[in-house]
Amino acid sequence: LLFPVSNLCGKCRPRDTDLLQPSLNFLYWSLHQTTPCSQQRAVAVLLSNVSLLELLQKVLECTWLQSPPSQPAYLSPDDALLCSGWLLVASLLLYQHRYNTEVHQTLSLDLTEVLNAVIFRKKKPILLLVSILQFLRAVLRQNFSSSLLVIVGQNTAQAATQPQASSLQDAALHPLAMGQVFSLVVSLQNLLVHVHLQKELLLSQAVVACLETLVEYLYGKNQDVALHVASQPWHRFLLFTLLNGGQKSFLQPEVLRLMTMFLRYRSTNIVSQKEISHILQQAAEANLAELPEATSRALHLFLCQV
Repeated sequence: LLFPVSNLCGKCRPRDTDLLQPSLNFLYWSLHQTTPCSQQRAVAVLLSNVSLLELLQKVLECTWLQSPPSQPAYLSPDDALLCSGWLLVASLLLYQHRYNTEVHQTLSLDLTEVLNAVIFRKKKPILLLVSILQFLRAVLRQNFSSSLLVIVGQNTAQAATQPQASSLQDAALHPLAMGQVFSLVVSLQNLLVHVHLQKELLLSQAVVACLETLVEYLYGKNQDVALHVASQPWHRFLLFTLLNGGQKSFLQPEVLRLMTMFLRYRSTNIVSQKEISHILQQAAEANLAELPEATSRALHLFLCQV
């Protein structure tokens, strides 16, 4: 079925949402819901389809071309197609890297546009933000070095006008610029506070995962920059906000994952010994068998880090 469905997608236009959206969903689940042996073959089939990859390029570019909806929670057919497109491309990036599959057509994306889609989210629906964050996490994990994706980075003329110290940092973090890093971090923090108040668990998990991957990427590029980003005082306010829900807030998966990250990068000004003790005490009193899977996994990682 992958052959006819992927060929059908390649013959469509981005506005053929009624046909494309379920078709891209089928391709996405075909990658994720199959055996490892079949998965490698499925990736090869999709990456050999030039028309499909050209279509995906056009679909992703629609993200910054269309006007934002009046109701951010409302997922229009166009937004649903964008979600499917971003998730499928993120999966193809992951599996192409895992299996070192040959690529017959590269995708080209402007990094500034991708970052701005998150930083200036302009009432984007939650599922669309989650999908873009999944993509961003995929390219960060591969250090922007996938043979499937060509990233257009910072404008060279703009870089030439920056101070020398900043230019050296930007060169170390390429293709990210230092200003983009801080803008993205602040945006992720603000987004996490917003979704925490709205109790949007799916988006909060995606935001925390993206923040973890971003700091990990920075640490591989420039350890001083990563430690500086991880120890920003604003993180302390972020934790205060997330812990505002009472004593049980300490066992929220996003709180545990953030604290694990701060401990990993030695951000002692963000997490205190008192807060670590609170978590240990709550973990000792909790019925571990009744904890949600996400909480159990986050608690395990936190205890290992401690």
